[in-house]
Amino acid sequence: MLEQLRSVFSPLHFLASLGAGGIAVAFFAFINYTLPHGKGLIQRSQTVELAEGAQALVYSLAELGIVIFALIHIVLTLALLKVFVEWLKEGKWRAIWNDPLKNAVLVAPLISLTMTMNVVIGPVRYFIPEFANNLQAIMLPGLIFWGALWLATMVLELTLLRISFVKGFDIEHIHFGWLLHPFVLGMVTVTGAGIAALSTDKSIADIAAFMALVSGLMGFFLLSTKLNVLFERHFAGEGLPAKQFLPSLLIVIPNVTLYAISAFRLAHWLEHHHGAELHTFMLILMVGALAFETWYLIFGSMLLKDFFTSELKNEFHVSQWSLVCPYVAYAVLTSFVFALFSSTAFMFWWGVFLLAVLVVLFIFLLKKQMRCLKAHVDGISCE
Repeated sequence: MLEQLRSVFSPLHFLASLGAGGIAVAFFAFINYTLPHGKGLIQRSQTVELAEGAQALVYSLAELGIVIFALIHIVLTLALLKVFVEWLKEGKWRAIWNDPLKNAVLVAPLISLTMTMNVVIGPVRYFIPEFANNLQAIMLPGLIFWGALWLATMVLELTLLRISFVKGFDIEHIHFGWLLHPFVLGMVTVTGAGIAALSTDKSIADIAAFMALVSGLMGFFLLSTKLNVLFERHFAGEGLPAKQFLPSLLIVIPNVTLYAISAFRLAHWLEHHHGAELHTFMLILMVGALAFETWYLIFGSMLLKDFFTSELKNEFHVSQWSLVCPYVAYAVLTSFVFALFSSTAFMFWWGVFLLAVLVVLFIFLLKKQMRCLKAHVDGISCE
Protein backbone atom coordinates (compact mmCIF):
# COMPACT_ATOMS: atom_id res chain seq x y z
CA MET A 1 0.00 0.00 0.00
CA LEU A 2 2.97 2.33 0.57
CA GLU A 3 3.85 2.08 -3.11
CA GLN A 4 0.37 3.27 -4.08
CA LEU A 5 0.56 6.08 -1.52
CA ARG A 6 3.89 7.30 -2.90
CA SER A 7 2.34 7.88 -6.29
CA VAL A 8 -0.42 10.18 -4.95
CA PHE A 9 1.25 11.51 -1.78
CA SER A 10 0.53 14.96 -0.44
CA PRO A 11 1.49 16.29 3.00
CA LEU A 12 -2.26 16.59 3.57
CA HIS A 13 -2.31 12.80 4.07
CA PHE A 14 -0.99 13.57 7.56
CA LEU A 15 -4.51 14.80 8.33
CA ALA A 16 -5.43 11.09 8.53
CA SER A 17 -2.88 10.39 11.29
CA LEU A 18 -3.84 13.69 12.92
CA GLY A 19 -7.49 12.62 12.92
CA ALA A 20 -6.70 9.23 14.46
CA GLY A 21 -4.63 10.85 17.20
CA GLY A 22 -7.33 13.43 17.77
CA ILE A 23 -9.97 10.73 18.23
CA ALA A 24 -7.76 8.93 20.77
CA VAL A 25 -7.37 12.23 22.65
CA ALA A 26 -11.14 12.87 22.40
CA PHE A 27 -11.86 9.50 24.02
CA PHE A 28 -9.35 10.28 26.77
CA ALA A 29 -10.77 13.79 27.30
CA PHE A 30 -14.24 12.28 27.63
CA ILE A 31 -13.07 9.94 30.42
CA ASN A 32 -10.95 12.61 32.11
CA TYR A 33 -13.61 15.33 32.21
CA THR A 34 -16.83 13.38 32.67
CA LEU A 35 -15.67 11.12 35.53
CA PRO A 36 -14.96 13.07 38.75
CA HIS A 37 -11.58 11.93 40.09
CA GLY A 38 -9.95 14.85 41.89
CA LYS A 39 -7.04 16.94 40.66
CA GLY A 40 -4.71 15.93 37.87
CA LEU A 41 -5.14 13.74 34.81
CA ILE A 42 -7.13 10.58 35.38
CA GLN A 43 -5.49 7.14 35.46
CA ARG A 44 -7.04 3.86 34.40
CA SER A 45 -7.05 2.55 37.99
CA GLN A 46 -9.29 5.47 38.97
CA THR A 47 -11.71 4.75 36.13
CA VAL A 48 -12.01 1.09 37.16
CA GLU A 49 -12.61 2.14 40.76
CA LEU A 50 -15.10 4.97 40.15
CA ALA A 51 -17.15 3.95 37.10
CA GLU A 52 -20.47 2.22 37.79
CA GLY A 53 -23.45 0.79 35.90
CA ALA A 54 -24.05 1.74 32.28
CA GLN A 55 -21.36 4.39 32.49
CA ALA A 56 -18.77 1.72 33.28
CA LEU A 57 -19.57 0.08 29.94
CA VAL A 58 -19.28 3.43 28.16
CA TYR A 59 -15.89 4.07 29.74
CA SER A 60 -14.70 0.58 28.78
CA LEU A 61 -15.67 1.28 25.17
CA ALA A 62 -13.91 4.64 25.39
CA GLU A 63 -10.76 2.87 26.59
CA LEU A 64 -11.00 0.51 23.62
CA GLY A 65 -11.34 3.56 21.38
CA ILE A 66 -8.19 5.07 22.91
CA VAL A 67 -6.17 1.92 22.23
CA ILE A 68 -7.40 1.42 18.67
CA PHE A 69 -7.00 5.00 17.51
CA ALA A 70 -3.70 5.60 19.31
CA LEU A 71 -2.32 2.55 17.48
CA ILE A 72 -3.77 3.76 14.17
CA HIS A 73 -2.18 7.15 14.79
CA ILE A 74 1.24 5.65 15.46
CA VAL A 75 1.12 3.28 12.47
CA LEU A 76 -0.07 5.98 10.09
CA THR A 77 2.48 8.48 11.40
CA LEU A 78 5.40 6.10 10.88
CA ALA A 79 4.22 5.09 7.42
CA LEU A 80 3.55 8.67 6.33
CA LEU A 81 6.89 9.90 7.70
CA LYS A 82 8.68 7.30 5.56
CA VAL A 83 6.87 8.46 2.43
CA PHE A 84 7.25 12.13 3.40
CA VAL A 85 11.03 11.84 3.74
CA GLU A 86 11.20 10.26 0.28
CA TRP A 87 8.94 13.03 -1.06
CA LEU A 88 11.29 15.65 0.35
CA LYS A 89 14.38 13.94 -1.07
CA GLU A 90 12.79 13.88 -4.52
CA GLY A 91 12.35 17.66 -4.28
CA LYS A 92 8.62 17.62 -4.94
CA TRP A 93 8.13 20.26 -2.25
CA ARG A 94 9.83 22.87 -4.46
CA ALA A 95 6.79 23.07 -6.70
CA ILE A 96 4.68 24.58 -3.90
CA TRP A 97 7.26 26.17 -1.59
CA ASN A 98 7.03 29.66 -3.10
CA ASP A 99 3.28 29.61 -3.71
CA PRO A 100 1.41 31.09 -0.71
CA LEU A 101 -1.84 29.64 -2.06
CA LYS A 102 -0.48 26.08 -1.88
CA ASN A 103 2.37 25.92 0.66
CA ALA A 104 0.05 25.72 3.68
CA VAL A 105 -0.04 21.93 3.14
CA LEU A 106 3.63 21.77 4.21
CA VAL A 107 2.68 22.36 7.85
CA ALA A 108 0.40 19.28 8.05
CA PRO A 109 3.22 16.88 9.15
CA LEU A 110 4.11 19.17 12.05
CA ILE A 111 0.47 19.30 13.17
CA SER A 112 0.36 15.50 13.26
CA LEU A 113 3.72 15.14 15.05
CA THR A 114 2.62 17.62 17.72
CA MET A 115 -0.57 15.60 18.15
CA THR A 116 1.68 12.61 18.88
CA MET A 117 2.91 14.42 22.01
CA ASN A 118 -0.68 14.91 23.15
CA VAL A 119 -1.38 11.21 22.54
CA VAL A 120 1.62 10.28 24.72
CA ILE A 121 0.80 12.71 27.56
CA GLY A 122 -2.90 11.78 27.61
CA PRO A 123 -4.00 8.38 26.23
CA VAL A 124 -0.67 6.51 26.50
CA ARG A 125 0.06 7.79 30.01
CA TYR A 126 -3.46 6.78 31.07
CA PHE A 127 -2.67 3.07 30.64
CA ILE A 128 0.83 3.01 32.16
CA PRO A 129 0.85 3.39 35.98
CA GLU A 130 4.61 4.01 36.18
CA PHE A 131 4.23 6.77 33.61
CA ALA A 132 1.09 8.25 35.20
CA ASN A 133 2.62 8.28 38.71
CA ASN A 134 5.84 9.90 37.53
CA LEU A 135 4.52 12.46 35.09
CA GLN A 136 6.71 15.21 36.52
CA ALA A 137 9.83 13.20 35.67
CA ILE A 138 9.15 13.66 31.94
CA MET A 139 8.36 17.36 32.08
CA LEU A 140 11.94 18.42 31.27
CA PRO A 141 12.42 15.86 28.45
CA GLY A 142 8.95 16.79 27.24
CA LEU A 143 9.87 20.48 27.23
CA ILE A 144 13.01 19.74 25.21
CA PHE A 145 11.19 17.60 22.64
CA TRP A 146 8.31 20.05 22.40
CA GLY A 147 10.82 22.91 22.15
CA ALA A 148 12.29 21.29 19.04
CA LEU A 149 8.82 21.03 17.48
CA TRP A 150 8.08 24.60 18.53
CA LEU A 151 11.29 25.87 16.93
CA ALA A 152 10.65 23.95 13.70
CA THR A 153 7.11 25.31 13.56
CA MET A 154 8.15 28.90 14.20
CA VAL A 155 10.95 28.79 11.62
CA LEU A 156 8.67 27.23 9.00
CA GLU A 157 5.79 29.59 9.68
CA LEU A 158 7.92 32.72 9.72
CA THR A 159 9.61 31.63 6.50
CA LEU A 160 6.29 30.96 4.78
CA LEU A 161 4.92 34.26 6.09
CA ARG A 162 7.95 36.05 4.63
CA ILE A 163 7.31 34.36 1.27
CA SER A 164 3.73 35.66 1.36
CA PHE A 165 4.96 39.20 1.94
CA VAL A 166 7.86 39.11 -0.54
CA LYS A 167 6.37 37.08 -3.39
CA GLY A 168 2.79 38.24 -3.15
CA PHE A 169 -0.18 36.26 -4.49
CA ASP A 170 -3.63 36.67 -5.99
CA ILE A 171 -5.86 37.19 -2.97
CA GLU A 172 -8.91 36.42 -5.12
CA HIS A 173 -7.96 32.72 -5.00
CA ILE A 174 -7.50 32.24 -1.25
CA HIS A 175 -9.48 29.50 0.50
CA PHE A 176 -10.10 28.24 4.03
CA GLY A 177 -7.21 25.78 3.72
CA TRP A 178 -5.13 28.91 4.43
CA LEU A 179 -6.13 28.40 8.08
CA LEU A 180 -3.66 25.52 8.37
CA HIS A 181 -1.09 28.18 9.29
CA PRO A 182 -2.79 29.27 12.55
CA PHE A 183 -3.81 25.61 13.02
CA VAL A 184 -0.21 24.39 13.34
CA LEU A 185 0.66 27.32 15.61
CA GLY A 186 -2.39 26.55 17.75
CA MET A 187 -1.45 22.86 17.98
CA VAL A 188 2.09 23.56 19.12
CA THR A 189 0.80 26.22 21.52
CA VAL A 190 -1.79 23.98 23.20
CA THR A 191 0.88 21.33 23.87
CA GLY A 192 3.27 23.84 25.42
CA ALA A 193 0.46 25.36 27.46
CA GLY A 194 -0.27 21.84 28.72
CA ILE A 195 3.33 21.50 29.96
CA ALA A 196 3.01 24.89 31.67
CA ALA A 197 -0.22 23.83 33.38
CA LEU A 198 0.98 20.37 34.44
CA SER A 199 4.55 21.03 35.55
CA THR A 200 5.13 21.62 39.24
CA ASP A 201 8.59 23.03 38.45
CA LYS A 202 8.07 26.78 38.10
CA SER A 203 11.06 27.27 35.79
CA ILE A 204 9.86 24.60 33.35
CA ALA A 205 6.29 25.93 33.53
CA ASP A 206 7.34 29.55 32.96
CA ILE A 207 9.58 28.70 29.99
CA ALA A 208 6.84 26.60 28.36
CA ALA A 209 4.25 29.31 29.04
CA PHE A 210 6.33 32.08 27.47
CA MET A 211 7.11 30.02 24.38
CA ALA A 212 3.43 29.09 24.11
CA LEU A 213 2.49 32.75 24.34
CA VAL A 214 4.87 33.63 21.50
CA SER A 215 3.46 31.01 19.12
CA GLY A 216 -0.08 31.47 20.41
CA LEU A 217 -0.19 35.21 19.89
CA MET A 218 1.32 34.84 16.44
CA GLY A 219 -1.24 32.16 15.58
CA PHE A 220 -4.17 34.14 17.00
CA PHE A 221 -3.10 37.19 15.02
CA LEU A 222 -2.93 35.13 11.81
CA LEU A 223 -6.26 33.44 12.59
CA SER A 224 -8.01 36.78 13.11
CA THR A 225 -6.41 38.36 10.04
CA LYS A 226 -6.99 35.41 7.73
CA LEU A 227 -10.61 34.94 8.83
CA ASN A 228 -11.34 38.58 8.15
CA VAL A 229 -9.77 38.38 4.67
CA LEU A 230 -11.40 35.01 3.89
CA PHE A 231 -14.91 36.15 4.72
CA GLU A 232 -14.43 39.50 2.98
CA ARG A 233 -13.21 37.84 -0.23
CA HIS A 234 -15.91 35.18 -0.08
CA PHE A 235 -18.71 37.73 0.22
CA ALA A 236 -17.17 39.65 -2.67
CA GLY A 237 -17.18 36.52 -4.86
CA GLU A 238 -19.87 34.17 -6.05
CA GLY A 239 -20.87 30.76 -4.69
CA LEU A 240 -18.99 28.23 -2.61
CA PRO A 241 -15.33 27.23 -3.07
CA ALA A 242 -14.35 24.34 -5.35
CA LYS A 243 -15.40 20.95 -3.98
CA GLN A 244 -11.84 19.95 -2.97
CA PHE A 245 -11.72 23.05 -0.74
CA LEU A 246 -15.21 22.71 0.78
CA PRO A 247 -14.18 20.62 3.85
CA SER A 248 -11.76 23.39 4.85
CA LEU A 249 -14.74 25.62 5.67
CA LEU A 250 -14.89 23.79 9.02
CA ILE A 251 -11.20 24.31 9.94
CA VAL A 252 -12.36 27.36 11.89
CA ILE A 253 -13.65 24.96 14.59
CA PRO A 254 -10.38 23.20 15.54
CA ASN A 255 -8.63 26.56 15.48
CA VAL A 256 -11.10 27.98 18.00
CA THR A 257 -10.76 24.88 20.20
CA LEU A 258 -6.96 24.98 20.18
CA TYR A 259 -6.75 28.64 21.16
CA ALA A 260 -9.49 28.33 23.78
CA ILE A 261 -7.81 25.31 25.43
CA SER A 262 -4.43 27.05 25.22
CA ALA A 263 -5.85 30.06 27.09
CA PHE A 264 -7.52 27.68 29.57
CA ARG A 265 -4.23 25.91 30.28
CA LEU A 266 -2.30 29.16 30.56
CA ALA A 267 -4.91 30.32 33.08
CA HIS A 268 -4.14 27.17 35.09
CA TRP A 269 -0.43 28.06 34.88
CA LEU A 270 -1.19 31.53 36.25
CA GLU A 271 -3.23 30.03 39.08
CA HIS A 272 -0.68 27.36 40.04
CA HIS A 273 2.48 29.45 39.81
CA HIS A 274 1.44 33.11 40.04
CA GLY A 275 -1.49 33.15 42.45
CA ALA A 276 -4.19 34.25 40.00
CA GLU A 277 -7.90 33.48 40.48
CA LEU A 278 -9.31 32.84 37.01
CA HIS A 279 -12.11 30.29 37.37
CA THR A 280 -14.78 32.69 36.06
CA PHE A 281 -12.59 33.62 33.10
CA MET A 282 -12.04 29.94 32.26
CA LEU A 283 -15.76 29.19 32.55
CA ILE A 284 -16.78 32.05 30.23
CA LEU A 285 -13.96 31.22 27.81
CA MET A 286 -14.79 27.54 27.37
CA VAL A 287 -18.58 27.89 27.34
CA GLY A 288 -18.30 30.81 24.92
CA ALA A 289 -16.00 28.82 22.63
CA LEU A 290 -18.44 25.88 22.58
CA ALA A 291 -21.35 28.23 21.91
CA PHE A 292 -19.50 29.78 18.97
CA GLU A 293 -18.58 26.36 17.57
CA THR A 294 -22.15 25.12 17.91
CA TRP A 295 -23.63 27.72 15.57
CA TYR A 296 -20.66 27.58 13.23
CA LEU A 297 -20.83 23.78 12.98
CA ILE A 298 -24.55 24.00 12.14
CA PHE A 299 -23.87 26.78 9.62
CA GLY A 300 -20.95 24.89 8.05
CA SER A 301 -22.99 21.70 7.82
CA MET A 302 -25.75 23.61 6.05
CA LEU A 303 -23.22 24.95 3.54
CA LEU A 304 -21.86 21.44 3.01
CA LYS A 305 -25.28 19.77 2.67
CA ASP A 306 -24.87 19.00 -1.04
CA PHE A 307 -21.25 18.00 -0.49
CA PHE A 308 -22.23 15.45 2.16
CA THR A 309 -25.00 13.96 0.03
CA SER A 310 -23.15 13.80 -3.31
CA GLU A 311 -19.41 14.49 -3.52
CA LEU A 312 -18.49 12.86 -0.21
CA LYS A 313 -20.32 9.70 -1.17
CA ASN A 314 -19.04 9.41 -4.72
CA GLU A 315 -15.60 11.04 -4.79
CA PHE A 316 -12.44 11.18 -2.71
CA HIS A 317 -9.99 14.03 -2.24
CA VAL A 318 -7.29 13.93 0.40
CA SER A 319 -8.69 17.22 1.76
CA GLN A 320 -11.72 15.25 2.99
CA TRP A 321 -9.58 14.12 5.93
CA SER A 322 -9.94 17.66 7.25
CA LEU A 323 -13.57 16.80 8.11
CA VAL A 324 -12.40 14.73 11.10
CA CYS A 325 -10.62 17.55 12.95
CA PRO A 326 -13.67 19.83 13.45
CA TYR A 327 -15.72 17.05 15.04
CA VAL A 328 -12.76 15.99 17.21
CA ALA A 329 -12.37 19.58 18.35
CA TYR A 330 -16.07 19.94 19.12
CA ALA A 331 -16.14 16.65 21.05
CA VAL A 332 -13.08 17.59 23.12
CA LEU A 333 -14.50 21.02 23.97
CA THR A 334 -17.82 19.39 24.93
CA SER A 335 -15.99 17.27 27.52
CA PHE A 336 -14.32 20.38 28.96
CA VAL A 337 -17.66 22.18 29.25
CA PHE A 338 -19.25 19.12 30.87
CA ALA A 339 -16.75 19.37 33.72
CA LEU A 340 -16.81 23.17 34.01
CA PHE A 341 -20.42 24.07 33.43
CA SER A 342 -23.05 21.45 32.69
CA SER A 343 -22.54 17.99 34.21
CA THR A 344 -25.89 16.74 32.98
CA ALA A 345 -27.01 13.41 31.55
CA PHE A 346 -27.76 15.14 28.24
CA MET A 347 -24.19 16.49 27.92
CA PHE A 348 -22.77 13.09 28.85
CA TRP A 349 -24.73 11.20 26.19
CA TRP A 350 -24.22 14.00 23.68
CA GLY A 351 -20.50 13.46 24.18
CA VAL A 352 -20.97 9.71 23.62
CA PHE A 353 -22.89 10.42 20.40
CA LEU A 354 -20.14 12.73 19.10
CA LEU A 355 -17.50 10.06 19.73
CA ALA A 356 -19.59 7.50 17.86
CA VAL A 357 -19.91 9.90 14.90
CA LEU A 358 -16.14 10.37 14.90
CA VAL A 359 -15.49 6.63 14.74
CA VAL A 360 -17.95 6.15 11.87
CA LEU A 361 -16.57 9.14 9.95
CA PHE A 362 -12.96 8.01 10.30
CA ILE A 363 -13.71 4.43 9.21
CA PHE A 364 -15.74 5.75 6.26
CA LEU A 365 -12.89 8.00 5.09
CA LEU A 366 -10.26 5.31 5.66
CA LYS A 367 -12.20 2.85 3.50
CA LYS A 368 -12.55 5.52 0.81
CA GLN A 369 -8.82 6.21 0.97
CA MET A 370 -7.99 2.51 0.57
CA ARG A 371 -10.37 2.16 -2.39
CA CYS A 372 -8.89 5.30 -3.88
CA LEU A 373 -5.35 3.93 -3.71
CA LYS A 374 -6.47 0.68 -5.34
CA ALA A 375 -8.28 2.59 -8.06
CA HIS A 376 -5.14 4.60 -8.78
CA VAL A 377 -3.21 1.36 -9.33
CA ASP A 378 -5.91 0.32 -11.82
CA GLY A 379 -5.36 3.52 -13.76
CA ILE A 380 -8.27 5.57 -12.39
CA SER A 381 -7.60 9.14 -11.31
CA CYS A 382 -7.49 9.49 -7.53
CA GLU A 383 -6.61 12.75 -5.76
